[in-house]
This record gives sequence, structure tokens and C-alpha cells, in this order.
Amino acid sequence: MQTWDVIIIGGGIIGLSLSIALRKRGATVLIVERGEPGREASHAAGGMLVDSPFETAPALQLLATASARMYPEFAYELEAESGMKVDLRDYGTILFPPDEHLHHPQFTGSPLSSADLAELEPELAIPNRPAFFLKERCVDPRALTAAALQAAKNRGVDFRTGDAVQSIMQSAGRVCGVARTKVAHRGSKVVNCAGAWAGDISPHAFPTRPVKGQMLCLAMPSRTLLKHVVRSPQAYLIPRSDGRLLVGATLEEAGFDKRTDSDTMQRFHKAAIALVPKLADARILEDWAGLRPGTPDGLPILGETATPGYYVATGHFRDGILLAPITAEVMAALIEGRKPEFDLTPFSPSRFPS
Repeated sequence: MQTWDVIIIGGGIIGLSLSIALRKRGATVLIVERGEPGREASHAAGGMLVDSPFETAPALQLLATASARMYPEFAYELEAESGMKVDLRDYGTILFPPDEHLHHPQFTGSPLSSADLAELEPELAIPNRPAFFLKERCVDPRALTAAALQAAKNRGVDFRTGDAVQSIMQSAGRVCGVARTKVAHRGSKVVNCAGAWAGDISPHAFPTRPVKGQMLCLAMPSRTLLKHVVRSPQAYLIPRSDGRLLVGATLEEAGFDKRTDSDTMQRFHKAAIALVPKLADARILEDWAGLRPGTPDGLPILGETATPGYYVATGHFRDGILLAPITAEVMAALIEGRKPEFDLTPFSPSRFPS
């Protein structure tokens, strides 16, 4: 039976990024994916690389900032290795914050006057509320994940898809592989990157849960109608370089239900038109819902479990795209027996009862 150095459960952006980081260091890697790689939370995400102290949990801030700074090189490497574009955009964000953010002690942002807004986005309606500019990037998660998948394949990562991992296999008290419905795979180390499904794999019941997010996608009348990400209490707008515009998103405790509903889509459509009136001429392309992996304390789960050789990297909630580069680096270090650059104690699996 073939044996790998590391088996990764889950082929989303976290698992793919980690596989590439491990292959760079010479490890043999197998990704086992219950469905199709990159088609769950990574496929549904908006791709805003939000790195703001007033929106990021304090324990997560150092990782978020480090990962945001890594993104240009991360995107460039994926593009170079895959031959595919990831659409990393650096125009920034126009924020119309909710009132509670305005009074947050760590609120950051450059105030924008009506004249500033008119210059930055001529087609943007000027709401009667304060506006700020944030120096943030955004990326197309679908393009990013497709590039990461191709880069992983080019580096020799192996894939087994279409069947979920049921349990972790053990021998002499440590990991020796994974068992699927009909077949087993042997490996000396295993990393659970299964997102919202991470808790379904025995013997450790990680407390991850699906948090549903619905999204609407429009075709802008012009590719240059909107350049900046726009965030308001009613909706956020994320333009893509190919002329698509994402409008979202919800936060719903709805289990594994990925259906969209017409009332939410109509609300998103009206909110988009209120912000950019010319979107009344936009075609509706599609809508979807994704399942973000949430945890009880809102922090990811990163580290080695009580079972030697068994690691976990999941629970990134709304920040999976943002945190992919840094997660890959710190987990690769941990798996190789090196000390990670950042203290992972706040994210340890041991903080939750087994």
C-alpha cells in the first residue's frame, strides 16, 4: 500500500496552500476530498482581505496582518506556478461603517468627503452617513483556489476525491492513516482541514459548525462601473476585473442547508442599486450559499491534537481566504517539528473538551 508523509483531509484553499508549502520542503502529500477540491467554502467566499483591528479578534490580529502582507507574493507564486490569474486587486475599500464601529477605540480609516467619494467612484450614490477609505486588497477566491489546485498538481500533490474520510487510523497510539468508506490510505501524519465537516471525523469531535452565507452575483453594465470594494450596513459590493460584481452576504445558523432564498436575493439587489443606481441595468448571473466553518469562540483551530501525528487546521470562519498563506506556513513548521513564527496557543485544539 502506498504511504505518504502527510495526508490532508479537505481540498479547500487551506488544505491546498498547506500541501504546496509541504511539497516545497520535500514531503510527499495526499489530499483526500469528500467532493471536488475547492468547491465548498472557498468557492463561495467573497475574497475581501479584511485586516482591521476593529473587525478582527485581538487574538487573531497578528496572524491576520502577517497573512495580508504575504498576499502579493502568495498570489504571484500561485500565478507563476499555475499559469492562471487570481485577480488580486489593490484599489482599497470604501466603508460606510455601522455606528458601533465609529466609536470603536481601534477604528481606523481615512475620512472621505462627498467630493472624495465622487472622485473615487463617480457612480456611487452618496449616503447620508460617514465614509472612510481602507487600504485593503481583495482576491477572486474561485480563481485563487483554481490556481492553488493546479499549482499543487504541478508540484506532485496526489488527490483522492469523491468519498469522505470516516476516521483516523492509529497504530501504537499514533496516526498511521485515514479510513474512507471503501478504502484506506496510509500516512505518518494527518491534517484535518475539512472546514465545517472537520468535527465529523472520529476520534476527535472538533466543535466546528456551518455558518451559511448567501451571495448574489451581477454582471456590471461596464467593467469599470465600480473599482473599489464598497461595504455598508445593508450589503457589501465586491467588483471583479472581468465585470462581475458580488453582493452579500448573510450570516445564518442553518445547518448544512445551502439553498438561497428569493427574499434575500431581492434585498441584496435593492441594496446594490441603492448604492450604485446604474446597477439597475445589471444582469443577474447567479446566486449561491456557502458554509463557513465556525467555532464556539470565533477563532480557528490550529495545532496538533492529543493523538500524536494528528493535526488540525480549520474553523477559519470568514477569514479562510485571508489566512491561507500564514496558516500554510505555521502548520508546515509545526508538522516538520520546527517552532512556528507565531504563538499558536490561542488556537490550540486542546482548548475544547475532547
